[in-house]
Amino acid sequence: MTPEEVFDRVKTIIAEKLGVEEDEITIDSDLTEDLGADSLDLVDLVMAFEDEFNLKVDDEQIESISTVGDIIEQIGKGLGIEE
Repeated sequence: MTPEEVFDRVKTIIAEKLGVEEDEITIDSDLTEDLGADSLDLVDLVMAFEDEFNLKVDDEQIESISTVGDIIEQIGKGLGIEE
């Protein structure tokens, strides 16, 4: 899976969970500031990403996630994808 494919799947999940349009989501979108996620939304998103990509995100990693790019980076690491 390429980083672009990961981004497309991440956008779909974020749009579904947060009720935003996919075209509003960029790699630089801040989950709370730009997309309106609260702490419960973030937990829900992480669980959805874990299910979708069959990986585990540690609590320390969750705390470092603030943008869509951060999510893609963490998923990439979990899947062994280098950009």
